[in-house]
Amino acid sequence: MADLLTTKELQDLLKLDRTTIYRMLKDGRLTGIRVGGQWRFSRDEVDALVGNSSASPADSQALPSSYLPLHCIQPIQQVFAEIALVGALTTSADGEPLTEVSNSCSFCTMILGTPTGKQACLESWRRLAHQEDRKPRFVPCHAGLMYARGRIDFDGNTVAMVIAGQFYVSPADRDEEGRRLSTLAQAHGLDAKALAEASSSIRVLDERHEEQIGGWIQKVADTFEQVAHERAALMARLRNIAEMSTLPGS
Repeated sequence: MADLLTTKELQDLLKLDRTTIYRMLKDGRLTGIRVGGQWRFSRDEVDALVGNSSASPADSQALPSSYLPLHCIQPIQQVFAEIALVGALTTSADGEPLTEVSNSCSFCTMILGTPTGKQACLESWRRLAHQEDRKPRFVPCHAGLMYARGRIDFDGNTVAMVIAGQFYVSPADRDEEGRRLSTLAQAHGLDAKALAEASSSIRVLDERHEEQIGGWIQKVADTFEQVAHERAALMARLRNIAEMSTLPGS
């Protein structure tokens, strides 16, 4: 039978209090089993987790998901998107999606549903990575909707981004939008009429709301950044466990 650590043994190894251990159990950062009403933690699972997190902090830009528990981030992102009335997702530093898009409008969902449309969105997301200032700045995407990013930094490097948008700041000019929709439909093999109907789902938010959203994006990104740092610290402690000898009697 695999070695099982008691909560106290795990506390001593990780140098964490019992409340923190239970909080990590609740949010998925740790897994455990009940034995006689008490929590036990598999040494094999701890070793496996250490093996999956062997990247050093310097490698975190290439492996952001090692430090971002996506099963926790996705629901937070969903709540933010619904409250802010935007579409949102979390990507790697180079714009590759790490989460599913939350609260996407029908128009963007149609475009993302095509290979060329998804590629165009990816290129728009990647352009955000080149913005030098940390503050989110809204710019138009390839389809003419506004979007911005909040940076998630780790050890001085941007490891991921929270991207939010999918809205206009004022009603689109009908003639101009008609020409743009016709071009988009042709470029991505979509039915022009269906795309025009879906465009009615594009939200129109005023500049004040846009400014608020910019602040919210960075707050969400800062929260994810804190989670990444806490998770990296946990991984470092787990790596220390792997280097220790097995427990007496194992």
